[in-house]
Amino acid sequence: MTDTTTLLPVPPRDLLAGASLFLDFDGTLVELQDRPDLVHPDADLIRLLARVGHALDGRLAIVTGRASERIVEMFGGIPFVISGSHGVEFRYPGGRTSGPDLPPGLPQVIDRMRTFAAGHEGVLVETKPYGAGLHYRMAPRVEAEAQALAKDLAVAHGLTVQPGKMMVELRAAAGDKGAAIERLMGEAPFAGSRPVFLGDDVTDEDGFRAVAGLGGAGILIGAERDTAARYRLDGVEAVRTWLSRAVEAYL
Repeated sequence: MTDTTTLLPVPPRDLLAGASLFLDFDGTLVELQDRPDLVHPDADLIRLLARVGHALDGRLAIVTGRASERIVEMFGGIPFVISGSHGVEFRYPGGRTSGPDLPPGLPQVIDRMRTFAAGHEGVLVETKPYGAGLHYRMAPRVEAEAQALAKDLAVAHGLTVQPGKMMVELRAAAGDKGAAIERLMGEAPFAGSRPVFLGDDVTDEDGFRAVAGLGGAGILIGAERDTAARYRLDGVEAVRTWLSRAVEAYL
């Protein structure tokens, strides 16, 4: 990561002029919850993203660790691109999808994770098309055990360990959020614009580095830390306020 030696400024209101916008989901657009299935976008967020996508002529994508199909379920027919499973899979307006072959050892990994969760109260297993995650936000005492299990399973099945906030995930080895943004920036309608990416987690650092390399800017959501982002916003509410004002400035 790039060392942060000074406080990161708030992004300017005109940052989206001529830009493509890439958004993480959990911790950026919605607050983190103990259970990932409890997260649902509210009507204000749905309307806001519709406005943003319209203002940017479709240059809007959600780049998330969640499965793309879950984002579709939550947002319905809003016409933005989704890169799910940490940049492994893609879903485009109109229904076209793209992704690698499924990891062959994933069913065994999920079985081991479920066995672990059954023996530790408060631990949840989240299954995805290209991976699975162990959430221990309600059982922080098992963090070391969960991390060790994930590392063992990754070696045994050729998967990538993806750390997160109070969770650990195993996923297909191909791709990350930075690679996803780079790919989309080579496609219409994103090509030829300047990328801006908002994210809160260490999993978003690949995205921050990618947009910086493409002449764009990353926006860290949350507390100051070492990061490749150029700007910072305090949290989810600050994100929504800035997006609303940025769209007004853009229009």
